[in-house]
Parts: sequence; structure tokens; C-alpha cells
Amino acid sequence: MNKADIVEKQYLRSDIPPFRPGDTVKVHVRVVEAGRERVQVFQGVVIRRQGGGLQETFTVRKVSFGVGVERTFPVHSPSIAKLEVVTRGKVRRAKLYYLRELRGKKARIRERRVGAEELQAVQAVEAEESEDLEEPGEPEAVEAAEAAGAAEAAEAETVEAETVEVPDTTAVDAESKG
Repeated sequence: MNKADIVEKQYLRSDIPPFRPGDTVKVHVRVVEAGRERVQVFQGVVIRRQGGGLQETFTVRKVSFGVGVERTFPVHSPSIAKLEVVTRGKVRRAKLYYLRELRGKKARIRERRVGAEELQAVQAVEAEESEDLEEPGEPEAVEAAEAAGAAEAAEAETVEAETVEVPDTTAVDAESKG
């Protein structure tokens, strides 16, 4: 391990699920527009993965309104909020550039059947993620959540207090119809 690897190690992300070329993924990308940040989802097929370490990138291709769109993302980028693997594809190449020329059903990729060992590994990762979500965070986060819950309860009480009765207008409607 050289000095550059030691420095890069702290910037590598560990929350990225394992994926390969041929897999269909949803990439949740943070987009900043006019000072506001929002998350935009880009779903497509991974056509390549290249590089290693902090410089590793992957390219996702989708067809939008009949036009092929490809985006290249750094794997360890903080601009990726989340990465989900939708389906696992069965391919025999590392670079799927041939998909650019294919149209319609010929551009489909068959789904890969997951073996027992790989299924257990995926389930273990998902179990760890769900445990992380269930555990309460730092005390400040818990207090903020309780304060938000109290504010919602107070808001619900004010809504009940502001209920206004609507006068009965059936007699007026009957007279106007004549």
C-alpha cells in the first residue's frame, strides 16, 4: 500500500452496493439549482465500470423519449446520494458498448439468477442497513425529532379548534331552482 492509497482510504464510500456491468441501477444524484439542493433519479443499465480506488467511475445508459442518454458517475462521489441495484443482468462482457447500436427488444439484457451464497450476502447487507436505520442517532437528533413531533401535535390541536360550522343552504338552493 503506497502513500496515496492511505490518503484516499478515508474518502472511499462503503455504502455503495456491489454492482457489475449489465445491472440496472437507480442513481440518486444531488443536483444544486438556484441555491437549492434536490435529488434526481437516473435509472439505466451500467455499460462500463473503469478505474480503481478514488478515481473509479461507472457509466449508466438509458433511453429517454427515444434518445439514448449516457452519464458517467464517480463511484465514490459525494454527489451520489444513493445507489440502488434494481435488477442484475447476465452479460459476458465488461464493456457493453454494443448496446448503443441495438434497439427495442434486442437491447434487453437477461436477468441473472442469484446463487444461494450471493443471496445470503445481499440479505446480510440489507439486514445491516435496516439495523442502522432502526438505531437512534445522536441525542441531538432524537431531541429534534421529539420537538418536531410535539410541534405536529400542537398544530393538530389548533386545526381542531378552528373548525367552523357551515350554515345549511339547502333551503336557499330549493328556492333558487324554483
